[in-house]
Amino acid sequence: MNLKKEKNESLVFHPFENLKDIIRRKKTTVAKKSPVKKVKEPENEEALFRDAMRAVREIREYRDIPMRNKKPCPPRRKSNADTAALKILQGIITGTMPVDLSDTAEFVQWKNPGVRTDITRTLHDGRYSVQDCLDLHGFTFNEAELEIDQFLKQALQKRLKCIKIIHGRGLRSPHGPVLKEAVVKWLSGKYRKYVLAFVTARQCDGGLGALYVLLQ
Repeated sequence: MNLKKEKNESLVFHPFENLKDIIRRKKTTVAKKSPVKKVKEPENEEALFRDAMRAVREIREYRDIPMRNKKPCPPRRKSNADTAALKILQGIITGTMPVDLSDTAEFVQWKNPGVRTDITRTLHDGRYSVQDCLDLHGFTFNEAELEIDQFLKQALQKRLKCIKIIHGRGLRSPHGPVLKEAVVKWLSGKYRKYVLAFVTARQCDGGLGALYVLLQ
């Protein structure tokens, strides 16, 4: 009976029989290890900088580096064009010289193909006497189109040569110069067969808010 019991016990495998002893020995080993030493941080930025620069050594060869003095640039000489431009600008500011409207972005000029190239300059200079005038201030877009249509028909019937159309500059309009752009489009489009040329009027005749129109 005992022999049989001993035989059965010899066949049983106990893998965790000594686990408690192993864990106990591990804990003892870890406890005996010395604690990790903390690195002492520098107290301020100056100490930090000294610590970082501790291994830096001076390169004596570069202690005295010769500096080359740059030659100053000579002052820019004013050209005759600069002097003339300044005189014109001063004249415009003081009011002694008129503004050349052809230099502005609002200046308008157009001529029919086949018409001599200097016609717009001649027209703008006031070489043609204005024989009739249409003022579109206060008119809506549709009303202005009807007014121009009637005005041109009457001018052609009277055989007028030069007329003036005041369209305004549209400075108060939130959408810009609507009437001005429309008049330019109509004169160079559906009415072009009756028109030789048109150009922005002189300052005394409405300037950028009016057009001289030369009829066929």
